[in-house]
Amino acid sequence: MSDISINIGGDIFEARFETEAAPNTVARFRQLLPYRDRIIHVRWSGEACWIPMGERDLSIGYENATSYPAPGQLIVYPGGIPGAVSETEILVAYGPCCFASKAGQLAGNHFLTITADLERLAKVCRSVLWDGAKDIVFSAR
Repeated sequence: MSDISINIGGDIFEARFETEAAPNTVARFRQLLPYRDRIIHVRWSGEACWIPMGERDLSIGYENATSYPAPGQLIVYPGGIPGAVSETEILVAYGPCCFASKAGQLAGNHFLTITADLERLAKVCRSVLWDGAKDIVFSAR
């Protein structure tokens, strides 16, 4: 069952919210829907893409936090944390990944999971690496 559609440059993926494990993060992200932005490839974290959200304060703490999201898992770094070494961001893992910044390892809230087509996700994300940023849209189903 999917709760949300994610359109990355015209490729659509279905995903489910991790409501039980990350209820506050899911509730806050639902308030942002539909969410539109640009996605770029990570520099430090391995096989992943990210959505920089700048100084946006999501007013959430850590829950269901991980530094090692599996392919298809989306995590959000909450931002608004005193002494934070990275801006608020969403990370989309498509292969082996250790979430990090130039200052070292980070953790983010696993709140969303792409439920199918992980090979296609990897292909799309690799094209972000080689061809540049793509538009991304999260839409409720």
